Amino acid sequence: MALWSGWLFGAAFWVAVFVVAIPLCGTARGQVVPKDAPLITDLSTHLITINSSFTGTDLLIYGAVEGGGDIVVVVRGPAEPVVVRRKERILGVWVNSASVGFARVPSYYAVAATRNLNEISTPSILGRLRLGFEQLRFEPETDMPSAVVPTFRTAMIEQRQRAGLFHDQTERVVFLGPKLFRVEFELPANVSVGTYQAEVYLFRNNQVVAAVSTPLYVKKSGLEQGLFDMSRQQSALYGVLAIVLSLAAGWIGNFVMRRV
Repeated sequence: MALWSGWLFGAAFWVAVFVVAIPLCGTARGQVVPKDAPLITDLSTHLITINSSFTGTDLLIYGAVEGGGDIVVVVRGPAEPVVVRRKERILGVWVNSASVGFARVPSYYAVAATRNLNEISTPSILGRLRLGFEQLRFEPETDMPSAVVPTFRTAMIEQRQRAGLFHDQTERVVFLGPKLFRVEFELPANVSVGTYQAEVYLFRNNQVVAAVSTPLYVKKSGLEQGLFDMSRQQSALYGVLAIVLSLAAGWIGNFVMRRV
């Protein structure tokens, strides 16, 4: 009887451990979140695949906050070099008159908040966290007159806004109750591949009291991924194939036109 009771006690113990472990493992990708954590967040997906039919997608970021406060969410794409050119009309023809290259520009940048950023925190804290376009620092690759750089910087931001790669729309974080919140970001079809970071900040009295950063992976799939890998890993072979395919396409087009 004692043996039987011991077996039942052991079985009940492991069942209880299993039941408790399930919700903990499902939180924040296997990370055990304390019950008193002031901020818990997650993404609707952690992997976005791009193929020939990809037309963009929406990214949902949601979470829960304990004790109230303001939420600021920012999504940053991998950094890349960007060249901004200024065109002028000379003798009736538009030509490039000047250009400025910026070394590390987020390929995607979007920020959302429960209120205007200037009402949530101070410029110094926002600048340290790079929250908002005014707080982003784009350093030119070469020495340029300080009076010229802001013009090209503004032009670059406007270009990327028109392309759907930069979003600065605050007051988009929606609370579904006293604790739950959500916000959606639109990723256009021309997003770059790489590792993105979704950062969520909890502010109280102008100060950051909690922050969570979650990676988001964007990659190509199928034939697109094969061609992308070849262009990076076997650039010479990729160039030769591109030339051969171009010549073949031109020859086929010429042949068809002659037959017509």
